[in-house]
Amino acid sequence: MEFDNSFEVPLPPAEAWPVLMDIQRIAPCMPGAQLTEVVDATTYKGNIAVRLGPVALTFAGLVKFEEIDNANHTARVKAQGTDAKGRGGANAAASFRLEPAGAGSKVLVHTDLTLSGAVAQYGRGVGMIQATAGALMKQFADNLKKQLAATPAAAPAAATAPASAASTAASPQPSSPQPAPSQAPPARTNGRRSWSLLSNSFRPPRTHQAPVRYRRIGTRSRTTRLSHIRTRCQ
Repeated sequence: MEFDNSFEVPLPPAEAWPVLMDIQRIAPCMPGAQLTEVVDATTYKGNIAVRLGPVALTFAGLVKFEEIDNANHTARVKAQGTDAKGRGGANAAASFRLEPAGAGSKVLVHTDLTLSGAVAQYGRGVGMIQATAGALMKQFADNLKKQLAATPAAAPAAATAPASAASTAASPQPSSPQPAPSQAPPARTNGRRSWSLLSNSFRPPRTHQAPVRYRRIGTRSRTTRLSHIRTRCQ
């Protein structure tokens, strides 16, 4: 079965296209979708939970970009998956293109979907499949708009932090006051030495005198004593 859907992005085509090609960024915007592995630049593994009427299904599979035209903003994708409970599978080929729409862009999607197994019985009506795809596209567009609206607000905040850090590093930091040099306590002088110095300052200066020589007279020679004795005896 084939059906068409569309949704709008609040960015001009030149800005919206790189966003739509960033699968890791936009995958969380798709309701029930989970990206489990990046095989290469154009191949991804994941799963998606959808509800077809009263039946809830979870498909796990592979999505591959077969063609990407960045100049004309067009791409073609193939996806295949199987139900986690073994109730069948789904294969889809989708092509989408981007065109200007006012101040933003409009994404036109054409899908060729094939269901197999019990899953095919759940989605026999094209109207049900198209309505389900349309609801998913609308929720995806709303989530993408919220993501895009939050991104510019976060960018300036991130840019402000490095700028404030750089200005803080550039501004001269006040130098911490250096401790005043400690002054040595006044030396305690000895009172006796001070008095000696003071008294010496009032003494008259000494004059130079020749050394006095003393002659020893207490000892007499033996000859002198004998002559003295003889004199007394006479």
